[in-house]
Amino acid sequence: MLQSPIIVGVLIAIPLLSYSILYLLQERLLFPLTKASTEVLQWARQTWPDSEIWLTTPDGVLLHGWYLKTNQRNKFPLLIYFGGNAEESTGFLTYRDYFSAWGILAVDYRGYGLSGGKPGEKQLFADAIFLYDHFANQPEVDSHHIVAMGRSLGSGVAVYLANQRKLAGVILISPYDSITAVAQEFYPYVPVPWLLKHPFDSLALAPQINTPVLGLIAENDDLISPERSKTLLSAWKGPSRWVLIPDRNHVDITEGKYYWESIQKFLAQFL
Repeated sequence: MLQSPIIVGVLIAIPLLSYSILYLLQERLLFPLTKASTEVLQWARQTWPDSEIWLTTPDGVLLHGWYLKTNQRNKFPLLIYFGGNAEESTGFLTYRDYFSAWGILAVDYRGYGLSGGKPGEKQLFADAIFLYDHFANQPEVDSHHIVAMGRSLGSGVAVYLANQRKLAGVILISPYDSITAVAQEFYPYVPVPWLLKHPFDSLALAPQINTPVLGLIAENDDLISPERSKTLLSAWKGPSRWVLIPDRNHVDITEGKYYWESIQKFLAQFL
């Protein structure tokens, strides 16, 4: 007779315990801090010796990254890159040749690479605004031709920036409508909206943004499903175009057919 209440208690306790674990560990899952590779850092410092930057945010956190100028123009257009959740910004510099006419700004999130502090949705959003405001006012930057490029986690940061500041264009790689919706697909029986502290709700902002957007979607993406990306891009107020990259997944999308061609064609309109 006593077994029934015990069994009921266990059945209640197990999901509650699981929810507690997910709540406590969500930062580790969403922000798997990636440190800078010594070899990659050395390569970047040798290749672009005057491009390494350190910036202190208004709340006193020291951020590390790279600001690559171009001598092709007196005032050059600027690409601001926001990486994925396990990505360190120095690696993006390997794609420099695809953006030869552009200045590039790639700064590590808090806690990533050599940047200090701890990441969070509010912190990443605030830092994006800080970076934009700082570099849009540099005399060599054409402030009318700034494009934000966000990959995976960084797509949410790029969307937020487009909602808050005037951009010429936005490039979103493997974007999501919200982290809440993505997590709910992975944990269908978990009350994700109640537990998630960093929802990154891009879908709520998209209908307010007039900036032209290019979306790049991996056909076989098993982390952010193509439907999540299409939902966001379909809600975009401004001109919106998405390209399906065939036979590629979340990790190798950059190696897919049409990927770089689509990016360069999109950027060409701002030169």
